[in-house]
Amino acid sequence: MDAFRKSESGGNLAPGLYVTATPIGNARDITLRALDVLKSCDAIAAEDTRVTSKLLAIYGIAKPLSAYNDHNGARERPKLIARLRHGARIALVSDAGTPLVSDPGYKLVREALAEGIPVHAIPGASASLAALALAGLPTDRFLFAGFLPSKQGERATFLAELKPLRATLIVFESAQRLADSLAQMAEVLGDRPVAVTRELTKLHEEVRRSTLARLAAQYAQEPAPRGEVTLVVGPPGEAQTDFARVDALLDLALVFMPVKPASEMIALALDMPRKAIYERALAKKSDNA
Repeated sequence: MDAFRKSESGGNLAPGLYVTATPIGNARDITLRALDVLKSCDAIAAEDTRVTSKLLAIYGIAKPLSAYNDHNGARERPKLIARLRHGARIALVSDAGTPLVSDPGYKLVREALAEGIPVHAIPGASASLAALALAGLPTDRFLFAGFLPSKQGERATFLAELKPLRATLIVFESAQRLADSLAQMAEVLGDRPVAVTRELTKLHEEVRRSTLARLAAQYAQEPAPRGEVTLVVGPPGEAQTDFARVDALLDLALVFMPVKPASEMIALALDMPRKAIYERALAKKSDNA
């Protein structure tokens, strides 16, 4: 079987809901498959019809547009589901990027799936993944945490929940709150490395890489920047094991205890991995033999 499938076009587009990614800035970042879907679908459900109309105009596409967003989702979902139930081909798009990321699209997908309606993903641009690619921070484990809360107290609670996670964090933030949020992140998370990405794929794209505290100080001295901001924050650093303390306790314990119980007791007391302490205890026992 071929690794790649030929994209659907024209009358070959199957019925169902098409979750379709659109550019986050540069209009040329739309995929060929997304263009096929937008040209061939029966209707487009858009977060903001004015924004989507501009994109469609660039590519000469004329399709019926309806708004589907946080404000009208409860009213519009039954209408869309009814059309899908009767075999319609509907593309779901957000203002920019991949639908369902910080928008109400998942509720429509959930109801479509519950009705047995086919749902198709048409992947493409994503601000969170573009920012991660530019950040120069670990990518093996990351968490997209959405928008930072606007109120300081709620933001502190939000960040405290994220603090212990051993993963790179990706969040959206308002440019007007950027300096304050960076300072609060440094206070709650510790002064971690961060990349502040702004206006990704657009003419005035900017990426600043430093630490939370340093960039907080920089932005505090400047006018608030413009545009969409995505923050990528490095994971917590590895805790440095205090082996001097471990050795001192092992020296005391091994005088009257076997290696295994001594290691377990010290690991429990210091909240450290038992294996590392056990191996150190074995080495000490061997040196003293």
